[in-house]
Amino acid sequence: MKLDESPRSDNVEDERGSGIGRGAGIGIGTIAIVVIGYFLGIDPSTLLSLLNGQPQSASAPAQAPTAPDPNDPQVDFVRAILGDTEVVWGAYFQNMGKVYTRPKLVLFSGQVASACGLASTAAGPFYCPGDQKVYIDLDFYRQLATDFGAPGEFARAYVIAHEVGHHVQNLLGITDSAAQSERRAGRVGANQVSVRVELQADCFAGVWAQQANRARKILEPGDLQQGLAAAASVGDDTLQRRSQGTVVPDSFTHGTSAQRVRWFRRGFDSGKTDNCDTFSAGESL
Repeated sequence: MKLDESPRSDNVEDERGSGIGRGAGIGIGTIAIVVIGYFLGIDPSTLLSLLNGQPQSASAPAQAPTAPDPNDPQVDFVRAILGDTEVVWGAYFQNMGKVYTRPKLVLFSGQVASACGLASTAAGPFYCPGDQKVYIDLDFYRQLATDFGAPGEFARAYVIAHEVGHHVQNLLGITDSAAQSERRAGRVGANQVSVRVELQADCFAGVWAQQANRARKILEPGDLQQGLAAAASVGDDTLQRRSQGTVVPDSFTHGTSAQRVRWFRRGFDSGKTDNCDTFSAGESL
């Protein structure tokens, strides 16, 4: 990726080594439970809160976040991608006559306390609407490359863009509306709503990539394929087949690999959020 012209965001907080991280009660058994819960559609932060004997709203004591090291290439990459999303979504909201509230991105190691509860690296990157922050353990990028077979800068950028997509949903009121629908539905119905939420965030990530590339030429040959590979690697069917050898469609919460690729590609090809209405897409998605 070519990120020289991408602005660096100042909304990155570094909580690595803040006292909540590794050694805070996260063991192999806990990680296994969290991963299984993820596949069943259970919020991993809720599981971690229960396993640690804390209510979901509790916050573990921590030091104040520090400024990230500007000389760390991984941090610079994160700041560049986040900064680029701020430009794209800032313009989008401005065109609607609204102001884009930029999310914070929190770097953590091992475990982190958020407004959504405690979460660990095992749960993967996530967005918390309660505090409007994106949380990422940079070690996930190594796992993305080695364990999920999705290396490359644009694969890592896709992860951030997807979580920022959830932030956009939150600002547009989509998150609250979907949550209400989930509460009215049974478990299977709630999972189906969750799938549509996640696929729309994939589509929004594609919209960002197209808009950023059109404005700043950030993509190089092979980058798009890296993003598509990342989307495919985290499909529910692929993850379930890898972890348990069987696929349980009723438990899907994020969509199949094919669906995630299709909606990311749809956003990228059109560059328009109007084409990301997964809630009106019918049964086939």
